[in-house]
Amino acid sequence: MPLRPNSGIDIGKKKTRRRTKKKKKAAAAAAVRQTAPPRVLLSTLFPSGIYPPGEIGEYNNGNLSRTTGEELRYLDRMDDVFLNDYRQAAEVHRQVRQWTQQSVKPGQTLSEIAESIEDGVRALTGHQGLEPGDSLKAGMGFPTGLSLNNCAAHFTPSPGNDVVLQRHDVMKVDFGVHVNGRIVDSAFTMAFDPVYDNLLEAVKDATNTGVKAAGIDARMRDIGAAIQEVMESYEVEIQGKTFPVKAIRNITGHDIKRYRIHGDKQVPFVKNSMQTRMEEGEVFAIETFGSTGTGYVSDDVGIYGYGRNRDVSGAQLHLSSAKSLLKTIDQNFGTLVFCRRYLDRLGLQKYLLGMNNLVSNGIVEPYAPLSDVKGSYVAQFEHTILLRSTGKEIISRGDDY
Repeated sequence: MPLRPNSGIDIGKKKTRRRTKKKKKAAAAAAVRQTAPPRVLLSTLFPSGIYPPGEIGEYNNGNLSRTTGEELRYLDRMDDVFLNDYRQAAEVHRQVRQWTQQSVKPGQTLSEIAESIEDGVRALTGHQGLEPGDSLKAGMGFPTGLSLNNCAAHFTPSPGNDVVLQRHDVMKVDFGVHVNGRIVDSAFTMAFDPVYDNLLEAVKDATNTGVKAAGIDARMRDIGAAIQEVMESYEVEIQGKTFPVKAIRNITGHDIKRYRIHGDKQVPFVKNSMQTRMEEGEVFAIETFGSTGTGYVSDDVGIYGYGRNRDVSGAQLHLSSAKSLLKTIDQNFGTLVFCRRYLDRLGLQKYLLGMNNLVSNGIVEPYAPLSDVKGSYVAQFEHTILLRSTGKEIISRGDDY
């Protein structure tokens, strides 16, 4: 309908109001961009509450779809909450790690790096973890691993034991993010000297091979053999000496359960005779480690963190400090892995005697750093995948790796 001249509407003023409204929308959009370091609550960036999916991949192991398209869509609808929790955790991981890759430089302490990662995760999930139960809603899935050189995994800075990152270091950055116990486990390796480029490329290629081989009905033995073949086709030259890249044979990838980073299934990255298969609905961390050393790791000095044994109660405890500490652990971490820095952050003091008592009673399990021989270098890459009926979702995939 054409506008009547005597309708009383001022066309010029109407256009001005529209332009002003557009400018306000643009300003509002700019205002909710992520900061550096990342501190904007993720739900502010995604006001719809719907988070982006990971990379969707097809199964290539020959298994046939067992359901119709209509049934698949129905199953997906039933998984909405599960998927959205995982996708939220994955987006937090992507934003925090991409900032980490851009900002971390030699000369920083490992404590500074770990705390910046963990501060970012807590800010983006909106859970600082300072009140009982808050860390169980969302936040860190496990302590940030910052393992240098021959240390393959399970090192995090502890109070009074800080290390400065050097230009010649090879640093594995491994951290988890959870939302309602749905843990995204993803890792990458940082090196500042191009001499290590081939080592990093070997392990990244091997991890991507494992991701490609994984799927419903895929056998662990086939996945491990495929990973090892790719990994060990690489070599790296360091200081004029050539080293074959070896797949570490005594650590594995794993399935992930709710609030439990390590489930019951293992995903080796060497040839093996395991008949175990992956199954629909499972979640796996596909990770690989490549080394210039022996390809075998052993416990190193120190403690990375602790995990609550869900099958052992504290009924037998007599030491009051152990009882009090166990109550704090159950309220704040449950079966999520935690470290001393997290206890210090809660304001706990003089808890080591109680912790030793919990460990000796099998209620809490300690995790030591895992290292290859001194002088060697280890790299790691890792992704979390969801085995859905409609295809596998590499939930942690990003533009970076």
